[in-house]
Amino acid sequence: MISIIIPLYNAEKTIVKTLASLISQTYQNFEVIIVNDGSKDNSEQAASSYLRQVQTNNKFFFLSQDNQGAPAARNRGYKESKGEFLLFCDSDAVLAPNALEMMVDNLKRHPEASYAYSSFNWGKKIFKLNEFNPEKLKEMPYIHSMSLIRRNDFPDSGWDESLKKFQDWDLWLTMLEKGKIGIWIPQVLFKILPGGTMSSWLPAFAYKTLPFLPAVKKYQAAMKIIKEKHGL
Repeated sequence: MISIIIPLYNAEKTIVKTLASLISQTYQNFEVIIVNDGSKDNSEQAASSYLRQVQTNNKFFFLSQDNQGAPAARNRGYKESKGEFLLFCDSDAVLAPNALEMMVDNLKRHPEASYAYSSFNWGKKIFKLNEFNPEKLKEMPYIHSMSLIRRNDFPDSGWDESLKKFQDWDLWLTMLEKGKIGIWIPQVLFKILPGGTMSSWLPAFAYKTLPFLPAVKKYQAAMKIIKEKHGL
């Protein structure tokens, strides 16, 4: 079984699309744990109202906490989960109908891999990614948090709740330090909806030519924190 853990914060406009994409999966052996991280809008009401209107054999659970950030919400959901596999799903993501099936199949066919990741769309832009490369991972974040992870290989420390950015990069580096690697699925298995609260993106040229932008400064500062933590 897959435990799908969704940190929910002010995602009233996107969460129903996320849930609809899960209910439409070709692989149906999963539970969904939605952690309302102190939303100030009607996110939880929108989600629960939608779920009451649809028929599903899967289990959906709601947890609530004061706003502590996505890493804390993910850790809370993980502690309540029971699945053999873990998927930390953003509340502004829409999965392709075969996403879970493809991820599970790849992990079963590649016992050497601790997690499976895929290419994805952010709005209209495609992030194609590439084969797992430990050295590249040490240089830059290129694997999205929405990867299917073997529960037995997930770090005891969980997500670092002190980090404001690059939590996924930190997780993959932490796993790499313990010899845990990923397997790439060369297909687009999900898309991120622009305008959500979970994900943001700037074009690559901005980081090189616009260093004065506040977003670029935060990016560089956050990258320094990760590199210092992992000795890179």
